[in-house]
Amino acid sequence: YRRFVEATGHKTAGTGCNAFFATSVKALPNTNWADPGYGRPIRDDEPVACIRWSDAKAYVSWLAGRTGKKYRLLTEAEWEYAARAGTQGLHTWGTDEAAACRYGNVHDAAGARAVPDLPSKVAPCDDGYAGVAPVGKFAPNAFGLHDMIGNVWEWVEDCYEMPYSATPADGSAQLTRGCNRRGSRGGSWRTDFHRQR
Repeated sequence: YRRFVEATGHKTAGTGCNAFFATSVKALPNTNWADPGYGRPIRDDEPVACIRWSDAKAYVSWLAGRTGKKYRLLTEAEWEYAARAGTQGLHTWGTDEAAACRYGNVHDAAGARAVPDLPSKVAPCDDGYAGVAPVGKFAPNAFGLHDMIGNVWEWVEDCYEMPYSATPADGSAQLTRGCNRRGSRGGSWRTDFHRQR
């Protein structure tokens, strides 16, 4: 993303990255994708955060033009298929909740130590990252894809809709309802850990 910004002069839409403060989320002043409030600038081996959907669209368009390959944002259905990698159930890694830290940077013991008053459920493991983790540090899913779960939220092409409807059913993006907002998938290192029932 840094190379894209340097090559194009792209100005990221908006300023002020969202951060958790006990029971609320607020925008941090003077933060942006290059310095999202981690207490240090972002490193090149970390996923970009604090960008808007329009920034992600501009980036994939630039990447497609630069490489001559067909890059675009995934639809929610495509993202779900890629993340699940043929699995079913609540977690893509199976029923062992402690295995979460093997497959993704989730809200776990490391995160709970760093932010003990965060009201999110904690995974019963410790991945060693209280915040963002470098890309590729966790095990791949059955399709060989890394970093689909946790770390930072991932923009998708679809408009935001809750609750989900049954359409479209062909894997295409839902582009008719809720288009004043866009969807994201994957969760982050601060997202509630959902437990098996």
